[in-house]
Amino acid sequence: MTFTDEHLVPIADEGLGNTAYLVDLGDGRALAVDASRDLRALLAAARRRRVRVAYAADTHLHADFLSGAVQLRHDTGAVVLASAAGRRAFPHTGLGDGDEVDLGGLTLRALATPGHTDEHLAFLLLDGPRELGVFTGGSLIVNSAARTDLLGPHRTEELTRAQYRSLHRLAALPDDTGVWPTHGAGSFCAAPPGTARTSTIGAQRRDNPLLAAEDEDAFARLLTAGLGSYPAYFDRLAEANRRGPAVLAGLPRLPVLDAAQVRALLAAGGEIVDARPAADYAAGHVPGSLSIPLRGRFATWLGWLVPADTPVAVVLGEDQDPDELVAQGYKIGYERLVGRLCGEIPRTATTAFLPAGRTPAGPYLDVRQTAEFAAGHVPGARHVELGVLAGRAADAPAGAVVACGHGERAMTAASILERAGHTGLTVLRGGPAEFAAAHGARLTTEKS
Repeated sequence: MTFTDEHLVPIADEGLGNTAYLVDLGDGRALAVDASRDLRALLAAARRRRVRVAYAADTHLHADFLSGAVQLRHDTGAVVLASAAGRRAFPHTGLGDGDEVDLGGLTLRALATPGHTDEHLAFLLLDGPRELGVFTGGSLIVNSAARTDLLGPHRTEELTRAQYRSLHRLAALPDDTGVWPTHGAGSFCAAPPGTARTSTIGAQRRDNPLLAAEDEDAFARLLTAGLGSYPAYFDRLAEANRRGPAVLAGLPRLPVLDAAQVRALLAAGGEIVDARPAADYAAGHVPGSLSIPLRGRFATWLGWLVPADTPVAVVLGEDQDPDELVAQGYKIGYERLVGRLCGEIPRTATTAFLPAGRTPAGPYLDVRQTAEFAAGHVPGARHVELGVLAGRAADAPAGAVVACGHGERAMTAASILERAGHTGLTVLRGGPAEFAAAHGARLTTEKS
């Protein structure tokens, strides 16, 4: 076949900041790379192109989502391609450095690229001797490299130095070789904000600051300096992917729960997650419920804030899709979604949700990530990341204006604080620049 850009279909998950790929092999078959358990978009792309997924390749044991490879093997008969060093506990073709797979006209060559994980492989796609592109997973990503601290602080330096060698190995490929990473902007596996999702080797040699580092020590300092926090569920998913996610017959449906069932769930240690928009939660909600608006980032915050073994009842608006919520939960291995609340559940609590011009002058609590806060914040703001707020609720100032970049995370934070006993909170509908302008101030980068 003559490979063109049209044969490569990126499948972006904007919420997790990741990209899977569907490669049309030109003969009715396709290769999927780093597909997540939420296969809806990838399979829709396959149907549009009238191809069957015959191969499912995983670059590494993912920490931020459950792999869809096992499901593809069940549903389409796909051959799973993955690192032999990953010791996966389900049928797959284990590959090592330099191993090749004939895709029928194209060839996939495995390149050992440890760093993000020990067993990480990049997959170089070849048309005869010509390097078309490389699926780099969590090694070389656009203008950066994926984080190297997921196996614990005792391994970080070792893996960072392995990542240095892996990036320089990939950078030795021809300039016009495509760079097709899994992790991209918005991924907590680390990527600069606002960058493109794909690139070329030549562009990365020119633009990637990590490849410009003068030596391995400088590379290590630069990469580790940019590592922020990451969701709690990352610590369990790599092992879940090694064992292999359970095959699903379809997305389970959320049954409707009555008031008695909800009371029983709460008495058993369950949780109510209110997935309605922040404004709807503010206008009236079940006291003690956790606000996590259903959007692209829903899975991230569900997995970060709610333990995987906690049964959850959800509150949804009439125009929200329960299947979308379930798909996001199951994508990160969250399968304790018990049902959704019906209309008679009392929603007696409210939370002030106001634009910058109507909010009080302070105190101001910023719950964004550390990198966001450092880039510019309201002078005098108290900073506690949302992911750790439950354990630091006592650090939040009384009667605070709770803020993030737009309002969704701030409403989640307010719901955490309210059930910890805080009252008189105001959630900012907007971001720090709007608040500062409304109150005659300018953003600062100085530490509070």
